[in-house]
Order: sequence, then structure tokens, then C-alpha cells
Amino acid sequence: MNAIRDHGSGERPIVWRVHLRSVPEAVFALLATDAGREKFWAERSRATADGAAFELEFPNGQRLTCRVLASEAPRKFAVEYFGGSCAEFQLTDDGRGGTDLTLTETGVPAVEWHENYAGWVSVLLVLKAACDHRIDLRAHDPARTWDQRFVEN
Repeated sequence: MNAIRDHGSGERPIVWRVHLRSVPEAVFALLATDAGREKFWAERSRATADGAAFELEFPNGQRLTCRVLASEAPRKFAVEYFGGSCAEFQLTDDGRGGTDLTLTETGVPAVEWHENYAGWVSVLLVLKAACDHRIDLRAHDPARTWDQRFVEN
């Protein structure tokens, strides 16, 4: 099955899925809170007072402000991401105490598509390690980041 589909506009959304042994509420908490995002996504996460956005700081010093587009606990969390794209996380109860997470990123600028496509694999596997195994796979080293092609950033 081809995970890359053209929806007629020439846009190729990025779609990845991961199964987590944790319940949707636990997964949602990692996505939707500063403390959760700092366990897998960024070195630091700082939400605005109204919760409408948050800033992520990555190991290489890069910062990104993400506007929250949807926050429907525990099923959906969506943010404006790099280049103005939309990253949406859909969480589905697997009926056995776990979660099937589907990440869909749309509106990805063509020049960023391949980097984002690969980057989400790293992010989602680190999320799985943090959520299901309570471990952090990241290096936390500014000399070993995505910029130097390290995947554990």
C-alpha cells in the first residue's frame, strides 16, 4: 500500500502510523502538554498563557512557534508546523488498551517534503519509546542533531 497519495492538487500529504501500547489519554497528554512534548519532541516546549500556541526549541537551537489548530482530547491534536503546514495526530483506541496514532501532515512546502517525511519517523519512534517504555532515545547534544544527520535528536 502506498502511504503517499496525491489528492489532485499536486500536494502530497505525509502519512505515518504507529501503534502504542498506551491508552489514548496518555498519548494525548504527551502531544498536548509542555511536559509531554519535552519527553519526545523538543528540548523545551512553552505554551502561551491562553494555550493557543506553543514554542518548541530543538537541540540545534532552532525554535518554532506552533499554533494549535485542534485539541480534542483524547482523539485529535493538530498544529501549524514548519512552513505553515498542518500536522494532525489522530488517536484511535485499539480496543485492547492501546492506541493507533495516525500522523498526517498537509501543506508541506515541496522543498521541505523529504526532510519532514523522514523526520516524522524519528519523532514518532521517540514518542513510542517515551510513551510505552518511559525512555528517551534522544542525544540531547547540540553537536549531534538532525542538521548533522543524527536521527536521535
